[in-house]
Amino acid sequence: MSHTPGPRTRSGTRGGTRGGSFLGEVRDAVTPRATLLVLGVIALQLLFIASYVGALHDPRPRDVPFGVAGPGAAAGRTVDRLERLPGSPLDPRTVADEADAREQIMNREIDGALIVNPGGGQDTLLVASGGGTVLATTLERVVGKAEQAEKRTARTVDVAPASPHDFNGLSSFYLVVGWCVGGYLCASILAISTGARPSNPRRAAIRLIVMALVAIVGGLGGAVIVGPILGALPGGVLDLWGLGALITFAVGAATLALQGVFGIVGIGLAILLVVIAGNPSAGGAFPLPLLPPFWAAIGPALPPGAGTWTARSIAYFKGNDVTAALLVLWAWAVLGTVITMLAAVLPRRGREEAELPPTAAG
Repeated sequence: MSHTPGPRTRSGTRGGTRGGSFLGEVRDAVTPRATLLVLGVIALQLLFIASYVGALHDPRPRDVPFGVAGPGAAAGRTVDRLERLPGSPLDPRTVADEADAREQIMNREIDGALIVNPGGGQDTLLVASGGGTVLATTLERVVGKAEQAEKRTARTVDVAPASPHDFNGLSSFYLVVGWCVGGYLCASILAISTGARPSNPRRAAIRLIVMALVAIVGGLGGAVIVGPILGALPGGVLDLWGLGALITFAVGAATLALQGVFGIVGIGLAILLVVIAGNPSAGGAFPLPLLPPFWAAIGPALPPGAGTWTARSIAYFKGNDVTAALLVLWAWAVLGTVITMLAAVLPRRGREEAELPPTAAG
């Protein structure tokens, strides 16, 4: 005698099949690799918050290079007085005269100077807002309080003024950030579209050539936008073009190198170095003397910091004191190129899987 399952049994069977299928899809989707990548994203998110808030929430001047000029023993007494300021905001040293102070400011050896006039009650404070408006106003505040304690005043003279279209001197920083973003985004797109690790040196060389072409175009575009189009920076277009191409290629080559060594995780490592560590320590929003010691120490060694320093030097300081920063950028570019090529030469397990686009791998 045949028995036909009732509606309840059929519904339960179908419901169970659906539930099992859904759970199976979840298990297939949430692989150990996907779990690690999600945890990595959360870690980057928290590091982003910690780095930006940690570096920028409480800017204070610390050992700002500062010159003092004056006749006789007046300069020495002023240096002693400024050295005893609470918190050591200044690192004062004597300079020969006002002309020497101006030259050292333009050479980026010091960030400001006080020209003492013992015959009167008013001294002259030299600043350079092109190196960061926040730093210039901070020097005015610190020196102003010190002068007021001695019943004196200080007249401020801006030796290298920022452009009126360069609010707070931030245009150089944002320009460099744009070039850095172009570098790691281009390298990331190459990884997502054709696999994180190039399968042979020829493909690695092609990626580097594409990166160089993007750097040339992006560098020119950024220089033209901030110069002739917006008038935000007064530096020469050719100098900024060369800087932009170098920054973009350096960041892109470094990202390609990290991808070649670590696979798709290399994109996250590039973001960690350039965005999370590099941007808050670049001296953009707050110049290096206003940052905590750790961030002020690492900033010049990373592309955003080296790039921001060089861009400001080109725009406001006649291109002075850029050798060290350019060497940093060239080091990132050369090491990124070499490691990218080596990663394509050295044998790796699972290269075929890494070369598949995400959809094909799925």
